[in-house]
Parts: sequence; C-alpha cells; structure tokens
Amino acid sequence: MKAQASPDIQVPSREEEQAEVIRRLEEDIIFGRFAPGLRLVEDTLMQRYDASRHFVRQALFQLERQGIVLREKNVGATVRFYSADEVRQIYEVREMLTRQAALMIVLPAPRSLIEELSELQRQYCAKADAQDMRGIHETNDAFHIALFAACGNPYLVRSLQDYMNLTLPMRAKNLADSEGLALSRRQHELMIELLKGRDSWALAQLCVDHMAYSKADYLARIANDKKPQ
Repeated sequence: MKAQASPDIQVPSREEEQAEVIRRLEEDIIFGRFAPGLRLVEDTLMQRYDASRHFVRQALFQLERQGIVLREKNVGATVRFYSADEVRQIYEVREMLTRQAALMIVLPAPRSLIEELSELQRQYCAKADAQDMRGIHETNDAFHIALFAACGNPYLVRSLQDYMNLTLPMRAKNLADSEGLALSRRQHELMIELLKGRDSWALAQLCVDHMAYSKADYLARIANDKKPQ
C-alpha cells in the first residue's frame, strides 16, 4: 500500500509556494538586497529560492505588474530603476494626493480612528523592536491606509495606495535604517496627536514631510550607484 502523509504535516499548496516566491523576491528588492537596475537571472533566482522556473517567472510577471520589476526584450528582467527626475515627479503626485487626503480628514478625529491608529502604531513599534522587516512594512502601510481612509473619498485612497505601491522600492529600505525607522515612529505618534486637535494644515504638512527621508535616501542611493568605482 502507498504510504500516506501524516495529517500533522502541512504540505504547502502550489498557490502558497508561488506566493512565497513572490514574497521573497519582493523583499529582496524593496529592502535593498537587490539594487536598482540589477539583472534578475532566472537560474540564480531558482537556486536562491529553491523554486521551479515556472514559479520564478510568475513572480517576475507579478512584480512587473506592480512596477517593481522591468522586463525588456533582449535584456530580460531587472530591478526597476527610477531616474532622479522620475523619483521627483512621482513624489510630486504622491505629495499632492497625501496633502489633499489629510486636509479632508475632519478634526478632531473620532475616538475610533485614534484607537485604531494607536493599535496599529503599537504593532508597528513591536515589529520594529523585533526587527521584523516584513511586519514593519505591512503595519506601516496599514497605518497610512487607515489614516487616509478617514478622508472619506475611497477613490482618493485608491490613488494613494497605487502611489504607495509605486514608491515601494524607494521607501521600504528606509524602514531597515535605524535612523529612518526612529523618525517614522516619532512622526506616527505626532500624527495621532494632531488628529486629536484642529490644525488640519499641520497634519497635512507632517504627512508630506513624512515622505521626505525615504525620497532623499533613494536619490542618494542612485547617485552613489552612478559614481565611478
């Protein structure tokens, strides 16, 4: 008789295996392990993730749709590189959307929003203390989505999410930096305090300023990459 797998052993489904390859490749890119412009060789990725070529190709397709990977004829797949001008232009749009969303939040904010953001901030700090990079990234995004959802315009929030995704390779590495992470934590706390008051302009400016560190960090990184060795 054919041996049966123990019911206590959970065998990952194909969907779970695929999701794991996507997650690991995304993390390698957004946390700066793979530099902007790096060529992504399928054989190397297959060995790195112990994955089939099919799973690696599907991961590249998925991250191409997210704007993290660029695939070109006769070149293959590379980590998406944004020029300094592109970075500034993308952030110009994100800053405008962010400022408008923040100004639309009615202050003082409801207690339910304050409590929700305070809990997300607690989780964010716990992930930071544990140096859980994936957890830091996910709770950070959850904090901002919850904050901007309070503007009451789901279409504006969707646009903000699109630009958050577009800037992911530019900003996520910042969360691995102790100085950037400490600044982010302090600014989150101040956002919560401002939500308790009535100064919408101060809140909006803080939300815009909150993006400055990661933008400057990415611009510095790509400038250093261009310097002769």
